[in-house]
Amino acid sequence: MLYVMILPGLLFYILFKYIPLLGSVIAFKDYQIFKGILASPWVGLDNFRFIFTYQDFYQVLRNTAMIAFYQLVFGFPAPIILALLFNEIRLMIIKRTVQSLFYLPHFLSWVVVGGIVFELLSTQGIVNAVRVLFGAEPILFMQEEKYFRTIVVISDIWKGVGWGTIIYLAAITAINPSLYEAAVIDGANRWKQTIYITLPLLFPTILVLFLLNIGNFLELGFDQIFNLLTPMTYSVGDIIETYVYRAGVLQGQYSVTTAIGLFQSVVGFILLWIFNRLARKSGQGLW
Repeated sequence: MLYVMILPGLLFYILFKYIPLLGSVIAFKDYQIFKGILASPWVGLDNFRFIFTYQDFYQVLRNTAMIAFYQLVFGFPAPIILALLFNEIRLMIIKRTVQSLFYLPHFLSWVVVGGIVFELLSTQGIVNAVRVLFGAEPILFMQEEKYFRTIVVISDIWKGVGWGTIIYLAAITAINPSLYEAAVIDGANRWKQTIYITLPLLFPTILVLFLLNIGNFLELGFDQIFNLLTPMTYSVGDIIETYVYRAGVLQGQYSVTTAIGLFQSVVGFILLWIFNRLARKSGQGLW
C-alpha cells in the first residue's frame, strides 16, 4: 500500500521532470519547429557562445543575481522570525487569526498582487497620499529604477512569509516541552529559551530549506517580475525568465532560450553542491 501511495508522486516527477529533460538537447541544435527535435541540425555550443557574447545577457544575469541575492538575504530569514513570533503567542484564538491573515496573501495570484502594488504606489495611492499629507511630493515608485528591486523584495516577502512559516512552526511544535521546562527551572527567560533551545533545534530544518532555496538561486519566477515590470524599469528588473519569455515565446528563439535554461540549472546545481559540502562540515546536508 505504501508503494501505491507514492505512485502518483513518482508519475508526476517522471512525466513532468525527467522526460522533459530529453528536450535539453535543443540547446545544442538549431531547433526548427517544423522539423522537430531529431531532424533539426546540430550546432554544438554555438547557442552558448551566442548568449555569452550577447551584451544584454550580462545585464539580465546581473539583474537576476542581484534580486535573488536580496530575496535570499531579506526574504529567507523572514519566515523564521515570523514563526518564532507566532510561537510566543499564547492565546490560540489570536494566534490562529493572525496566522490566517498572514497565510492569505499566498493564495492570491501575482496578477492580483501586482494590481494591489500598482494601486498602493500610484500617484493617487495611499503611500503618496500620506506623503502629500506631510508636505512631500508624490513619487512615481513603479517608474523609477531605484525603487524597483525594493518593491520586488518587499512584495515577495509579504506574499510568501506566512506560508513559509508552516514548516518552521511544525518543527518548533516537535521540540520536546521538557527542554523548556528545564530551562525555566534554570531561570532562562523566553529570549534565552529561543536562543539556546529553539534556534539550535530548528537549525537542521533551516539548513535543508536554505539548500533547497540556493539550488533555485537564479530561478526567481516569471509571474512576479512580469506583473511588476514597466518599460522604465527594464534596465534593473529584466531577469532571465522575462528575457526567455520575449526571446523564446514571442520571437521563437527556442534553442537559445533552452541554452539559457540549461545554464540556470547548471549554476543552481553547482551552488547546491558547494553549499551542501559546506553544510556537511556541520554534520547536516541533503546527501
